[in-house]
Amino acid sequence: MSETYTVKVEEARPAADGKPSGGPVYRCIYAKDGLLESPAGLESPWQFFCDSAKRIPNNQMLGGRKVSDGKVGPYVWLTYQEVYDAAIRFGSAMRSRGVNPGDRCGIYGSNCPEWIIAMEACNSQAITYVPLYDTLGANAVEFIINHAEVSIAFVQENKIPSILSCLPRCCLYLKTIVSFANVSSSQKKEAEELGVSCFSWEEFLQLGTLDCELPPKKKTNISTIMYTSGTTGEPKGVVLTNQAIVAEVLSVDQMFVVTGKVCSEEDTYFSFLPLAHIYDQIIETHCIHKGCSIGFWRGDVRYLMEDIQELKPTMFSGVPRVYDRIYTGISNKISSGGALSKKLFEFAYNYKLGNMKKGMPQNKAAPLLDSLVFSKIREAFGGRLQAMLSGAAPLPIHVEEFLRVTSGAPLTQGYGLTESCSGCFTSLADVFNMIGTVGVPMTTVEARLESVPEMGYDALSSVPRGEICLRGNTLFSGYYKRPDLTEEVIVDGWFHTGDIGEWQPMEL
Repeated sequence: MSETYTVKVEEARPAADGKPSGGPVYRCIYAKDGLLESPAGLESPWQFFCDSAKRIPNNQMLGGRKVSDGKVGPYVWLTYQEVYDAAIRFGSAMRSRGVNPGDRCGIYGSNCPEWIIAMEACNSQAITYVPLYDTLGANAVEFIINHAEVSIAFVQENKIPSILSCLPRCCLYLKTIVSFANVSSSQKKEAEELGVSCFSWEEFLQLGTLDCELPPKKKTNISTIMYTSGTTGEPKGVVLTNQAIVAEVLSVDQMFVVTGKVCSEEDTYFSFLPLAHIYDQIIETHCIHKGCSIGFWRGDVRYLMEDIQELKPTMFSGVPRVYDRIYTGISNKISSGGALSKKLFEFAYNYKLGNMKKGMPQNKAAPLLDSLVFSKIREAFGGRLQAMLSGAAPLPIHVEEFLRVTSGAPLTQGYGLTESCSGCFTSLADVFNMIGTVGVPMTTVEARLESVPEMGYDALSSVPRGEICLRGNTLFSGYYKRPDLTEEVIVDGWFHTGDIGEWQPMEL
């Protein structure tokens, strides 16, 4: 934590009445006069999309690559207007099937244009979307459908067999299945025997119309219920309102702006982290708000770098496992390049690192060496990268330092949970001595540490350590149908994350 970038807004409190002590409350300096809120008149993420579709209807919005005869083609794009029309028609088709505002719609599949179209179709009609995914265990999809009372699901073609296999146990609620592509007559028959209708993407599109009235949206409407794995027991449904998502997106935008990266319709984002998780969903909603293009990977990690080189993104979100893989691949190439080029690389690396440590931004720390020595690494990311984000787990310091020095783009690391609507802390681009930390609170939340005496963590010691507690405008509204679990983690208005943190001193 840096004194320069945080401000104390409340003093520490001693242990009392059986409650452990709590450290001071901190905010980001950019929220010192008040936490960022979703402004009046901006009721729902649907407005972000509407505004972009009106402003730049012919700009590329969603792109994917088609594989035919074992060969992959270039990116093929849908414009903002085409996606808008599809979302309106799919929303209208859902209403024709008896799915109404506030009802729940499942989305099941890996990242692709259809995922976003289904999400925006739900947003258009104030229908709550519920990501379905099987990484929570074999019965998770069935559990989520029944628990959230999902009545319609958009499903990737290759996931239809798995949804049909659990259908006998969840057809009480689920009445309509829409494939992202095609559906076979035998699959239709299997569903119909259980009273469930099955449609291909095109068939369902034909049920909708562009001429339909959209219901009003409210900030308090539930935008999504996102299920997360409990360490034990059943998945928990995290309830996120329109207000929380809008505020989080605006906070992401603010943090980009104050660190010099203004996102616009000139930007291209590479989508591969699962849209079923909040991290990528917030970043993509931010991209839609700013009118960026979103290009999807083809779903195979072996071809990840190839897809990146074809797309040439300006923004990239990753997780430590992916960055570690990229780092190892580049390091191996450098090691096998002969003694002289290795020496040159080491000299360039240390020279640029020294300048960055003195506070120079990465693009000014060694521009000549960037073009002579590091340009090949930049080309591996497509040559246009301007921002890299990392989240979901701690990024090893040596990997973070390497990418900050060599990639040609600032890298920021963040910390967040589904319950905090994605990022609640972020390091700031080009503030080098935030390396190895998750930086400062986002502008929508304030944070304090609470002592955990039984584990020896003291929030009031000279090196404050304790449970990270959050309060603010992007927190979840509770666990769906589980007030008991909600009461366990939200105490006196503070969300207790269950994670242990330590405030870092930072000399700037």
